[in-house]
Amino acid sequence: MSRKVTRSSVPGASKITKRLAGANYYDCYAISVPNDGRSALGYFLTAISNTPTWVNSLMTLRNKTVRLFGLKDLGGMGNFDSKKPDTDYLPGDRVGIFTLISNTPGEVLLGDSDKHLDVVLSIYKSTAAGVGDCSIVVTTVVHTHNLLGKLYMLPVTPLHKIIAPAVLTRVIA
Repeated sequence: MSRKVTRSSVPGASKITKRLAGANYYDCYAISVPNDGRSALGYFLTAISNTPTWVNSLMTLRNKTVRLFGLKDLGGMGNFDSKKPDTDYLPGDRVGIFTLISNTPGEVLLGDSDKHLDVVLSIYKSTAAGVGDCSIVVTTVVHTHNLLGKLYMLPVTPLHKIIAPAVLTRVIA
């Protein structure tokens, strides 16, 4: 069965709604998938462990390029301990390219901060998608700090609109 990613509204009950004020960029995508009992973080871990090769190649290019400007090398999407249960992750732990901010079965917030911007990602699990299904909703919120952040987002914005849905399809891999 083909599962399609669609643009979505930010879930009203999501903790990320508090971070929307003043955002320089945000987007939201959803996919309906079988509800197999995984937590929001469990779905995210599945997605990033199956990140498309071309996305990892873009991350490698990003890391090499931003080092020239004194920004952080974030590593790869799949840089995490695949044997570690999702319930063992604590705030402050690295999960791929992000740091865990909060983790509940229904929503996980991850983020990263650097001198040019702050980014926060929400993976929200809603069981209202239908019988036996759930909706996984990914919202990304970016607050830029300076001109470098605004310039950084020029190529990132259109790429993110391709990358986020491509990675989200991997929650059922």
